[in-house]
Amino acid sequence: MKKTKYIILGCAFVISFASCKKWLDVNTDPDNPNNQSVLIQNRVPWIEHFYQYTAGVTNYRTALQAGVYYSNTAAGNSFSTTWQCSNANSTTPYQTWFIEVSSNVVDLYNSAKQKGAYHYMAVADVFHALGYMEMLDLYGEMPYTQAGTGNPSPKPDDGKTIFNGCMDHLNEAIGLFNKTQEVGAPSLAAGDLWNGGDVSKWLKLCWGLKARYMLKLSKKTDLFNADSVLYCLSQGPQSNADNTVGPGLNNSTVTDYLEGDPVVTNGNFDYAAYGNSIRISQYYYNLLTNMNGSGVVDPRMSKIVPASMTNVKLNGSGQVSSYTWNRGIGVDSYDTATRLLKGGPTSIQTATYAVSDVQKTYTITDGTDRANFIASITAAGKTFTTSGNNVVVTYPAGSIYINSSNYIYAGDTAYVNMRSNAEATTAVLEQQSVPNDVNWYPNEAAYNAGVIGSTGSFQVRPVSDQDILTYYEMCFIKAEVYMRKGDPTDAYTAYIAGIQANMDKMQTKLAEWQGEGFDKNAAGVIIPDMEPMNPNDITTYMASSAVAQSAGTLTMSDIMLQKYIAMGCSIENYNDMRRFDYSAGDVGSFGVVYPGYQRGPLFTGQAQLTGNSPTDVRYWMRRWALPPTYEINYNSIHTLALNPHATDPNIWSMPIWWDTPTDDAYYGYLK
Repeated sequence: MKKTKYIILGCAFVISFASCKKWLDVNTDPDNPNNQSVLIQNRVPWIEHFYQYTAGVTNYRTALQAGVYYSNTAAGNSFSTTWQCSNANSTTPYQTWFIEVSSNVVDLYNSAKQKGAYHYMAVADVFHALGYMEMLDLYGEMPYTQAGTGNPSPKPDDGKTIFNGCMDHLNEAIGLFNKTQEVGAPSLAAGDLWNGGDVSKWLKLCWGLKARYMLKLSKKTDLFNADSVLYCLSQGPQSNADNTVGPGLNNSTVTDYLEGDPVVTNGNFDYAAYGNSIRISQYYYNLLTNMNGSGVVDPRMSKIVPASMTNVKLNGSGQVSSYTWNRGIGVDSYDTATRLLKGGPTSIQTATYAVSDVQKTYTITDGTDRANFIASITAAGKTFTTSGNNVVVTYPAGSIYINSSNYIYAGDTAYVNMRSNAEATTAVLEQQSVPNDVNWYPNEAAYNAGVIGSTGSFQVRPVSDQDILTYYEMCFIKAEVYMRKGDPTDAYTAYIAGIQANMDKMQTKLAEWQGEGFDKNAAGVIIPDMEPMNPNDITTYMASSAVAQSAGTLTMSDIMLQKYIAMGCSIENYNDMRRFDYSAGDVGSFGVVYPGYQRGPLFTGQAQLTGNSPTDVRYWMRRWALPPTYEINYNSIHTLALNPHATDPNIWSMPIWWDTPTDDAYYGYLK
């Protein structure tokens, strides 16, 4: 692992030009900041930001593994469709954690200790736990006790050591937050973007993280303690007012010195919605439109699944005068995958905008395919002519269409991409001066006409909250724990509370966006995706068969699928799926917890996932390979001494420590 560097030095250029918030202003000497002179309160907001960035790429890539999203990039698709896990996914979370966060956490702790700033020491402990637990979740074994010490070739530690170390740091943080700071120590409010210096919220965050982490031990009968998890939950968030979130902003074009991404936006946006490659998966879409085979549409669906405009008509000034919303559908990678079988795993195309009328000629030699294509464009109201094998379709000015003559791609406008635009990412100059318009426009002409290519998705807009720890997650953890205790009555109460808390949190944010004008673009188009849900729709949904209606009918799958919807772009879905062995149905008496999640017909990951059946541990994606450069090329002696299989192709299917029933089973994998 290469020697890390300090984010504060890289941020000097950023701070000299613009600030994200009032805390991101100056150091003792803004022209020459150094490790000794930087104020501890100036470290915290940057640590919070860069942790959000690390978490954002982790959340996005593990959401691909968990079946939330589809990607048409080669690396992302190896998680979402082919399951031929690619090492190209491994580096960024590791790099950003060590380069931009962990070394600064060490310095924050030491500097705060000198000043008696116990609350800042506690914050450093919290970030230690957040970051290293995330690294454990991904990589299993990695440098820990020797990390951040300046050793250019640190020895890695096993998963048990990392897990226990993170829990120790949370315990210390709880003690430090309960101490009164020394006289002269800066108030935590002077440097805290997340909780505004509210120590009680930080304490609840600590207890909630302990509950989250202790839940990971659910396979370990010698370590899992349901009552201990419940106690931690009793000390954690008790309502949405106790949530810890990272604010997403759209008020700056300043970009990060390492990755070149915006410094003020939601970290999930920076990966899941920065570009055009991501779509909602069919698996996630089905849960939002047909949970439990109910046929009931979740009121959250239209806020999560993006839409584009279709049937656009322009007025004499070239602006949109009428249109309908084209709500996206999911890309099917897990079952029949008809579209992907025809075009290939990465073949979903990105739409563009017709500045003037466009004619596309599709040559279709197969008669059945040609008839089916004609039927589809007829149903869509398209104007077309035919001549032999050729079908000529006219896309009028204002259309969102696919600029390809391959008929297989023509219907890809149905798969609306999740892209949002931020001031720092849009190619449309006019949009940079309209901070309350974060819709995606395929080009400048589309923006000027007011024709939206994507409304984006609730969790991954630039201005979305990045959830660090929430009350709704705590409710779902409580529901699971009570089910494990054989108490479906209390489990049901927590299950309903979790769904309602997630709905309420979304409503609050949607109302905020509406109040700030995000629900209308410059052309005056009303964007319902950025407005609150209809309360009657929520009431109807809660009373429908999409939601368990009694403790007697509640299943573990009910709990975990509602948690899956709520968590969305979060590593916790990937963690939960591993704990329940995905759709194997072999954990306890809970049955199949994630029905329908399976390898699809485009699976090519036999070398990475060597198990032959769902009940075989090595059938599933269990971890990531370590970054090839850092820990394989530069630190292979120490890496292979602990885990001689670290470079094996099927390392991706080796369980990490908390994903094994016993220590003997875990250490058996490391032989």
